[in-house]
Amino acid sequence: MGITFDEKNKTFTLHTKSAMYQMQVDKYGFLLHLYYGKKVQGCMDYLLTYYDRGFSGNPYDAGNDRTYSMDALPQEFPCAGNGDYRTPALILKNRAGTYGCDLRYKRYQISRGKYGLKGLPAVYAGEDEAETLKIELEDQNQGIAVTLLYGVLPEPDIITRSVVICNHGCGENGVPETIFLEKVQSACLDFVTGNYDFISFYGRHAMERNFQRVPVAHGSQMIGSRRGTSSHQYNPMMILADKEATEDSGNCYAMSFVYSGGFQGEVEKDQYNQTRAVLGLQGEQFSYPLEPGEVFYAPEVILTYSGSGLNRLSQNLHTCIRKHICRGKYRDAVRPVLVNSWEAAYFDFNGDTICELAKHAADVGIELLVMDDGWFGSRDDDNRGLGDWKVNEDKLGGTLGELIGKINALGVKFGIWIEPEMVNEDSELYRTHPDWAFTVPGRKPQRSRNQLVLDFSRKEVVDAVYGQICGILDQGNIEYVKWDMNRSIADVYSAAAENQGKVMYDYILGLYDFLERLSTRYPDILIEGCSGGGGRFDAGMLYYTPQIWCSDNTDAIDRVRIQYGTSFGYPVSAVGSHVSACPNHQTGRHTSMKTRAVTAMAGTFGYELDLCRLTETEKEEVREQIKDYHKYAELIQNGTYYRLSNPFEEEAGAWEFLAEDKGEVLVNVVMLAKHGNMTVNYVRLRGLDEGAMYKDENSGAVYSGSALTEAGMPLPVELGEYLAYQIHLVREEAGHDS
Repeated sequence: MGITFDEKNKTFTLHTKSAMYQMQVDKYGFLLHLYYGKKVQGCMDYLLTYYDRGFSGNPYDAGNDRTYSMDALPQEFPCAGNGDYRTPALILKNRAGTYGCDLRYKRYQISRGKYGLKGLPAVYAGEDEAETLKIELEDQNQGIAVTLLYGVLPEPDIITRSVVICNHGCGENGVPETIFLEKVQSACLDFVTGNYDFISFYGRHAMERNFQRVPVAHGSQMIGSRRGTSSHQYNPMMILADKEATEDSGNCYAMSFVYSGGFQGEVEKDQYNQTRAVLGLQGEQFSYPLEPGEVFYAPEVILTYSGSGLNRLSQNLHTCIRKHICRGKYRDAVRPVLVNSWEAAYFDFNGDTICELAKHAADVGIELLVMDDGWFGSRDDDNRGLGDWKVNEDKLGGTLGELIGKINALGVKFGIWIEPEMVNEDSELYRTHPDWAFTVPGRKPQRSRNQLVLDFSRKEVVDAVYGQICGILDQGNIEYVKWDMNRSIADVYSAAAENQGKVMYDYILGLYDFLERLSTRYPDILIEGCSGGGGRFDAGMLYYTPQIWCSDNTDAIDRVRIQYGTSFGYPVSAVGSHVSACPNHQTGRHTSMKTRAVTAMAGTFGYELDLCRLTETEKEEVREQIKDYHKYAELIQNGTYYRLSNPFEEEAGAWEFLAEDKGEVLVNVVMLAKHGNMTVNYVRLRGLDEGAMYKDENSGAVYSGSALTEAGMPLPVELGEYLAYQIHLVREEAGHDS
């Protein structure tokens, strides 16, 4: 069983394949966190210590016992106002403006299967794959019930956490009143011992998810987004790791937020050297009114633990997202190789040029053409037309259906770009409904890319735009949609909201409602998420879009680093990655077609260039790349992923895909540095069958699995910059004479 309750000790224990998580209801009804880590035996409450600590207050229930303080005890769901002065997971305010909450244990329930969350994405699993624990806490004086939700998926070593808050409507003195949620964090990990590093992933547009590892020091270290999206600047996934932890050894813990809006993650080392990590909603511009009888659902956090290093931690998350977050037709399917028109033509195209691009795509074996921005309304640049989702038939030389028919006749699938959440002031939609955009009354709005954000917290706005988009998608055989979002949110004011503190959260609910309806109505369409590339790369979006454009930066060398950081929390099947033109449009860098392809094969694979300009030699190279991709696609998408180097510190970026049965392995290497009289770089493989022999399909060389794991293999020393290598090894059958 994944969940047990010991009535004698009042302990709940959650069991996964490799980990144990334990908590306890103590004698005063507080829910204390005892342990999370490698499986051990027994009750872990012996770890709790009690001393008279100065300036750490004591609950009134404790009487004269000055050794009992919430300021020093590890908690499952710490709240402000109960004597704990560390960072809380919950801050409540009543209508009188008083802060505070006193949550005590009430009841629990264990059930088969995995809980869901109303209006929110969440990990899913069958009844034979998961169990759910619900623990209800209550503040009797204020009539508040808080239900902690735990989903336990033993096989992938996953525990999920969420919180449901209900205002029972019987506040202090029995008078029903509104309460305000000022801070809600979905998960908290409290460690009474340990010396950790904090790993996070920072960045900017076109250089997302850079790896950062710093010691956890006294005080608070925080990541987050105030931008209304999960953002390019910080990813809503973070890791605590033992200081000695490496890719292959050591204890580490991941927390990944299943949410696409503003978030806040914090790690605090307290006065007693204890470490608390919390992750949840961004508290700024959040003051959610909960009326009597209303219920608030907090987004989910995915937790996983590894006692054998960071690679295993990432693999747990990869499995969870691939099998228990992503859904639909393309969850397990190899994605079509595509060419996108953006870097091929930007806004400068018409129906004839799109057809010409499709002809060249068919010639080299590309399966899908995507018509990017510029096909609708008056949209010939990025200053006008957003919101007017009507096909520009003059530009396309006919109807959208006719264009799709021509492209399908060439044997090429058709996809299209949309940006439903945005509007230009120079548009019919804005002129008709200016109040549908976020603008603060009496103040000129902040523009970004010369566009404003539509108020998706309003159902009528979502419904209207949804109707327009469906009107487009019904015009022909559209098999792919790229959903973009090209600015951060500012000037948050909804003309329809009585309380502006709920707007940002309700906006994301509106986004999810739109996406859920879209994926339900068009189950055969592959939707790729995008926000200027990787500005909304999170598990919440992956619930609706099984892949996300990893970055607007298509430079192969930068992408090695971007994709390295991304790999800590997300599987390769979720990463949109393309071969683009050289010199690269973002950096001006020159890299070979091979290097660009090897890098892009750490993703869904496609092309972002004008095929019409390629030489015949380059086209033949593209044909061979596509053949190679199809040869390795199942291994790339479904194999176990290993990071073999750190491209921020080493001269080569190297990664590996290993088959589940360890029978084949694909190693990819991109050289990042070149010097005179170059030293030799060695790459050590991971996870192989150490008692077997592996044959290099290209060179014919045979190696033992143990040698490749312990000593590695030398990389060639060749003249040339940014060289790349792809090594495919197959396990030799036992008894084969090499």
